Amino acid sequence: MKMLTLLTSLFFMISCKTNHGNIEKTYRLVWSDEFNYFGKPDPEKWGFENGFIRNLEKQYYTGKLKNARVENGVLILEAHKETAKNKAFISEKLTDWKENLRQADYTSASLTTKGLAQWKYGIIEIKAKLPKGTGLWPAIWMLNENFEEEDSHKGEIDIMEHLGFDRKSIIGSVHLDTPENESYQFQSKKIRIKNPYDEFHTYAIRWTAKQIDYLLDGEIYQTIKKKNFNQHNQWPFDQPFYLKLNVAVGGISGSKKGIDDCTLPQKMIIEYVRVYQK
Repeated sequence: MKMLTLLTSLFFMISCKTNHGNIEKTYRLVWSDEFNYFGKPDPEKWGFENGFIRNLEKQYYTGKLKNARVENGVLILEAHKETAKNKAFISEKLTDWKENLRQADYTSASLTTKGLAQWKYGIIEIKAKLPKGTGLWPAIWMLNENFEEEDSHKGEIDIMEHLGFDRKSIIGSVHLDTPENESYQFQSKKIRIKNPYDEFHTYAIRWTAKQIDYLLDGEIYQTIKKKNFNQHNQWPFDQPFYLKLNVAVGGISGSKKGIDDCTLPQKMIIEYVRVYQK
């Protein structure tokens, strides 16, 4: 069934149904992973982040099969309660948390298309079930391809974030820097979702030169317009972005109500990732 869907997408056009009515726009499938294989995620499409990475998160990201694998037609990103040695540890006296912790108490996985695939505009759609538990912070998101460079015009597109302590909602956001004060601004919206743990939902953006639409199961729930951020060259979403998929444990946002270890291990299960462009 998945292969039939893929072939159909390659040869036909898709119709986007939005809450603004039926808008016929033609897109073609330009990149996808249908996870019709077994073992590690396809290295031609996905890279791994390793170690302590960001946001004071408690997990240590690894490339181990127990944390990231493809089986039975889905990608599984799995968080565990277990000890992992911090390979970047230097001294407990340092102020950098990535270097002053000897070990992590959790492991998980973060996949990225950085250096392998990036896109400027299009529909990015992911069908997934989310992990359940207070303290978990699964995310599907994008960064501009030169984000880590000092003079980069930084942008972040959070297609979906879910905070485990808020079980009935997801969040869609953009973050962008503002040159005049070098701060990192954002606009976001929370939307209610039914049964994100036991049922698959599609999380998507439709990204054009003028705006970014956020969609849950094919329905727009937020539109962010370029014209509202175009003063002082604030809008960074006119350059290629790459994709990230991860399950964080704790961190600045995830641990606001603690971490429930009793729920672990937990999985984010992804049926497909698809990118369409005009």
